[in-house]
Amino acid sequence: MDCSMCGRCLSEAVQVLKVENLKKYLEKFNFDSQALLKALGKYISEPVRIPLYILKKLPSFLRKKESSLWIVLGKKENEWEILEIFYELPENVLGVAVDLGSTTIAFYVYDFLKNKLIKEFSIANPQVEIGEDILTRLHFARKPENLKYINQITIEAINRELESIDFKNIYYLSICGNTAMSQFLTNLPVDYLFIEPYTPVTNWYGVFEAKDLNLKSHPLAKVFIFPCAGSFLGGDIIAGLYFSEIYKKEDGYYFYIDVGTNAEVILGNKDFLLACSGAAGPALEGGIFDCGIQAERGAIETVEIDISQKKIKYQTIDNGLPTGICGSGVIDLIAQLFLNRLIFFDGKFSPVYFKERFKKIKDELAFIIAFSEETADKKEIYIKESEIKSFLKSKGAMFTMLYLLCKKTGIEFKDIKNFYIAGSFGNNIKVKSAVMLGMLPEIALERTIGLGNSAGKGALKFLKNANFSEIMSIMEKITYLELNVEQEFMKFFPGAQLIPNVDLEMFPLVKKELQKRGLCLK
Repeated sequence: MDCSMCGRCLSEAVQVLKVENLKKYLEKFNFDSQALLKALGKYISEPVRIPLYILKKLPSFLRKKESSLWIVLGKKENEWEILEIFYELPENVLGVAVDLGSTTIAFYVYDFLKNKLIKEFSIANPQVEIGEDILTRLHFARKPENLKYINQITIEAINRELESIDFKNIYYLSICGNTAMSQFLTNLPVDYLFIEPYTPVTNWYGVFEAKDLNLKSHPLAKVFIFPCAGSFLGGDIIAGLYFSEIYKKEDGYYFYIDVGTNAEVILGNKDFLLACSGAAGPALEGGIFDCGIQAERGAIETVEIDISQKKIKYQTIDNGLPTGICGSGVIDLIAQLFLNRLIFFDGKFSPVYFKERFKKIKDELAFIIAFSEETADKKEIYIKESEIKSFLKSKGAMFTMLYLLCKKTGIEFKDIKNFYIAGSFGNNIKVKSAVMLGMLPEIALERTIGLGNSAGKGALKFLKNANFSEIMSIMEKITYLELNVEQEFMKFFPGAQLIPNVDLEMFPLVKKELQKRGLCLK
């Protein structure tokens, strides 16, 4: 699109153009629609569609002000559509990017006229009332009336927020979510998502009318829903990859890691994307622990143990009183327990030191992180031995996925340029502790980049450039590796569950630190 003379050039999702000299076109062409399209042809080379909503307004608008009009257009896959016409430059032309997460729905409000993000916020996903995990919701949604209920509460939750944003001026929405979330949003049957071979209804949603999804917005607003590459690689992963741009990179190899409901790991560059996923997410995020919470105010995110002083120092998010421990805090804690000889290589407690911190909880030995008098709700924050062992299985699965993808590609960890880690987990993780536990390779110490909510940022990026072909190219490059049929995974995984690994030679820096502390043989 050549906007050099039109008065305003915006994103590739929405354009607001000033069309001038309309009288000349009205005199030259026999049809109002033809006159407008020819006037727009000065700026737009792609096809433009005029819907009935606009055709009804067109005669009076063209003749009331024959000098110029402002036109709002929205991008579909192979054409533009006129969404609104104005006599003057409109005050608000908005877009909303939505990351439809299984526990949280994040919103990003974009002002097309100012070319900037003007607001971002998040709410709890109301689907949690049905079940914390996706599988429970999928089973619930087998009945058509239940699927309709999930769809309804999801749409209602989104609409409540859209209504607070000046919804009549929302012209475009881009939405990403895992495969189940996308099918709940579109009210598509989920019967085959949770039985082998786990088949989604579609991989490409394309652009919908917002009104067809009952979303509050301008009458002609468009909605792009990010596609999925399979049941375990949903639109949230595609959006995250779109934001990370590893699919464009030419200089080496890159990992994209997303820890959520599952842990998804993708290795690649401009030539290929090799992906796998495993049920490592909840443990790495702290979700399976009695005292585990999301990365929110009051969550313990870093831990330091001074065994000689019998003290534990911890830092909470926003410095609030502790209410629980999040994934990054768990990683830090377990690394500190190991370095201070409070657990063995297999995660089993060694209650020789710090005896006052060990106690039986629910008939199981636990370590007290924060006593009741220290916490916001006056309840102890602790970690149980079984929880540590569950975590070690998850960290072992994570490292095995990284190792296996490299091996399948014929490269080594030293060939990795960057490890991109998505979500609050990526922003908060202390890489040194993750390496100490054998969750990430040592090369990650200097090559890890936290992306924050890369899925939401990918949805926001779409509002700015709406590059359908790039998104399609991401899907075409992905090859999915089924771990349950990989013998190498089952062979390597047991040893990866130890701290840091049964093969210490893979972690020479960690080995050196352990030798220094007398925790392993020379």
